[in-house]
Amino acid sequence: MFSIKEFSEDHSEILTFEACEFIEELCLKFSEPLNILLKERDKVKKQFAQGNLPNFNPKTAWIRHSNWKVAEIPPDLQDRRVEITGPPDRKMTINALNSGANVFMADFEDSLAPTWENILDGQINLRDAVDGTITFLHPTKGVYKLNEKTAVLFVRPRGLHLKESHFKINGKEVPASLFDFGLYLFHNHQKLIEKGTAPYFYLPKLESYHEAAWWNAVFNWSQDKLRIARGTIRATVLLETLPAAFQMNEILWELQDHSAGLNCGRWDYIFSCIKVSQYDRSRIFPDRDQVTMTSHCMSSYSKLLIKTCHKRGIHAMGGMAAQIPIRNNSKANEAALNKVKNDKLREVTDGHDGTWVAHPGLIPLAKEVFD
Repeated sequence: MFSIKEFSEDHSEILTFEACEFIEELCLKFSEPLNILLKERDKVKKQFAQGNLPNFNPKTAWIRHSNWKVAEIPPDLQDRRVEITGPPDRKMTINALNSGANVFMADFEDSLAPTWENILDGQINLRDAVDGTITFLHPTKGVYKLNEKTAVLFVRPRGLHLKESHFKINGKEVPASLFDFGLYLFHNHQKLIEKGTAPYFYLPKLESYHEAAWWNAVFNWSQDKLRIARGTIRATVLLETLPAAFQMNEILWELQDHSAGLNCGRWDYIFSCIKVSQYDRSRIFPDRDQVTMTSHCMSSYSKLLIKTCHKRGIHAMGGMAAQIPIRNNSKANEAALNKVKNDKLREVTDGHDGTWVAHPGLIPLAKEVFD
């Protein structure tokens, strides 16, 4: 039986008994298989410590070398030239959906402090956004509301390694990824389908194709439970770890009917490279500022992602340029914008189908480059 930490009356509309039952069933079905995958991560880390670095798996060579495609791209995901991301707070959600970007990724992971209140507020904000009823009253700027045309909504749940301590089943904390995914899917799947879109997700921090297979099983079970067609859910995988870089084809294979491509999660990828190679003294990384996307290891990873996605008929998404517009300093602003432009020119020249920006002010620049 599930138990929930105390929550406010406002949050009762999202933590309904039916939604909690769905999460309970989801977690009872998939928590233990996830625990096995997380133990496998620990085994692989020990292999890295012994000098066994990641490589292409000969047992899955048939996947890499055979001809196959993922499912056809849905109509509303055909154009993903510019995507913007941010936490699902109320004002941010409205501004991001109205920003002119093709996609807004509402982020329960890196950009959101995962307090109980923030997680539940974010779920309410996304439900209201999907319903089209979301508003925000600014003390001086008036009421914010959605435009008639908005960006396509993706949701990034928390990573597989994290727990949600406020929701327990038989006294055990549930996987945070399943809590975020399940609550959003339960409340919004029907409305999204009615509006001609669907539940779309970004999957962070995957380290193997076995984890992609786990997510695919989660998607199939959830769709069957909610009586929606298999393949309705789509997911873009963030390539943020070195082991996953050697399993791009396998990850797309496991998610075939649910795949929405791969994305270059550059900053976490650099960190993963450092973690994996930390025991090899011949692999010392320079200062982070020098590890740019034009460095050999990063360029190779990016170009392999593009080649893999295009071979399988799906989008290859570029990464995030960290710079944002700088007000009241024209020189600094020009330098920042030039860095962003050069980064996006590199991506489009290499063959990326779209990119991320960190600020609405960069959307016109990125769209101009990708046009």
